[in-house]
Amino acid sequence: MNLERGWRKIKRIDTFDVDIMESETGRDTLEILRALPLFRHLDDAALAELGRELTWFALPGGASLFEQGDASDAFFVLKSGSVGAFRNDANGQPRLIGVVAAGETVGEVGLIVDMPRSASVRALRDSELLRLSREDFERLVNHHPKAMLAMARIAVRRHSSADEEGVSSVPRTFAVLRHDAGVDVHGFADEFVKMLGAFGTCTVIDGQTGRGHLSSWFNEIESRTRFVVYVADADDNWQALCVRQADCLLLLANAADSPQAWPASACADASTALSRPRHLILLHPATLIDGAARRWLDKTPGIPHHHVRDAHDVRRIARLLTGRSINLVLSGGGARGFTQIGIVRALREAGMEIDCVGGTSIGAIIGAGVALEWSDEEMFENFRQSFVVGRPLTDYTLPLVALTRGRRVSRLLREQYGARDVTDMPLPYFCCSSNLSTGQLVTHRDGPLWLWLRASSAIPGVLPPVCHHGQVYVDGAVINNLPTDIMHASQPGTIAAVDIGADDALHTTIEEFYTPPIWKLLFEFGRGQRPGIFDVLIRSGMVNAEMASDERRQLASLLFEPPVREIGLLNWKAYEYAVESGYQYASRLIDTQHERLHGEMTQRF
Repeated sequence: MNLERGWRKIKRIDTFDVDIMESETGRDTLEILRALPLFRHLDDAALAELGRELTWFALPGGASLFEQGDASDAFFVLKSGSVGAFRNDANGQPRLIGVVAAGETVGEVGLIVDMPRSASVRALRDSELLRLSREDFERLVNHHPKAMLAMARIAVRRHSSADEEGVSSVPRTFAVLRHDAGVDVHGFADEFVKMLGAFGTCTVIDGQTGRGHLSSWFNEIESRTRFVVYVADADDNWQALCVRQADCLLLLANAADSPQAWPASACADASTALSRPRHLILLHPATLIDGAARRWLDKTPGIPHHHVRDAHDVRRIARLLTGRSINLVLSGGGARGFTQIGIVRALREAGMEIDCVGGTSIGAIIGAGVALEWSDEEMFENFRQSFVVGRPLTDYTLPLVALTRGRRVSRLLREQYGARDVTDMPLPYFCCSSNLSTGQLVTHRDGPLWLWLRASSAIPGVLPPVCHHGQVYVDGAVINNLPTDIMHASQPGTIAAVDIGADDALHTTIEEFYTPPIWKLLFEFGRGQRPGIFDVLIRSGMVNAEMASDERRQLASLLFEPPVREIGLLNWKAYEYAVESGYQYASRLIDTQHERLHGEMTQRF
């Protein structure tokens, strides 16, 4: 159907009437095209011809637009609704990699470079799209070669680093669903809208203002507003409509309540891998209720969750859901990792609020303090007590499994973090360990915090591995010392990463191929730079992970590579020097990068 012929009422889809406004011209289409960065450079003639070539169609929620591997025979402009891009994981299961919202394009890169679809795209809800076929695109290229060439360059440049089908990861419409009548859904929604308003125009629609309107009314609001928040404040058809209109569902519950099943509309498509993003929002009193997340997640497994105590937490959720978050990734590196404590202090002093944390080895341990919202003073003192006063690696043993027993480290971690579950941490958090039983990296987002920190820092040969449920876990740095790829895949936003391994090479000033007698070692003590057994074991455990570190470093918008060669890998006594060195280094780097980072975060919209 050509747009110039006007809109007409289309068929009933899943018991929901979709009414399209009558339009005798394509002026609304031209406005959509003119607002897209991809087409802003086109003159009026090229834009009008493009509008005439576009064809309109409706795609019911759940329907496929195209599948991974299909030929790229067209690209699309999303007029209303939302579609999701899915890519098969290692097990062949589809995984959501991004959401395309109204007013955005999808599939243009595949068409331009003539490559098969790199992802499957399906409607997350009832949607309207405009289609430009390959034949029509080539005709436009012949008529307006310079303009279309410029458009192609913009498209490829925008998506060359993402390797996606023009996918955005930022939803624009949200449904706030209460678990029951006792949940303050309006209070949360009002605060959420206020926070979203800092990133763009925002409208809130509840049952009182939204009932009785056709889909065209909602589509019109969505087309002229950056964000729309639908408040499902009643368990009736209005709640089902809110779910239908949303790119993302926020499931609201009181943390202190006994978990019960969610309303059917909130989980209508949750059983499929092609469902829309869902987030569990737990409302707490002034302090977090330990264990609440685990209980509620048992009712909604496999979805992200967030803790809310006050407006500060709501602001963080708004940043996380709209790609405006600052996501911190910390690496391993023994005692040199203490520089990361100073780097965190510098980030905070620069006003960069950390919203999500992940790490490996010593980076996982320090990151846990960040995720627990320890102050700078608490960070400094808690880790000083654990690593300097506590002397974690002094319980030497007969080296049948490792040089140390690991009991002292385990005790210090349990004293520091208690019986807390990873899911109880105020900020979203993960740590990584290497599973020697499967040969794969494991990302820990739930379970006993102290146990997975112990696994994440189990340096092979230095600390014994963690044996748990038949599996053997060691230091995450063995496979991945800088898990920016894990953060990038799970949380859109700006990644700030600290790479200790980048300056972690071992050096020597001697020439030898066997260990000399003990008397000679004692005689030469201090005269040559000979790496010790701890240094060799730590570096050996990390060197494999360095092979892919260049790609992981490139995922960071702000990359810290502090100079650490003067700090021994196990020189706990250099603690204060390392912290201060990291702070001074990061302060200088942030000063030089501040404007660039601000511009990058602004351009996300």
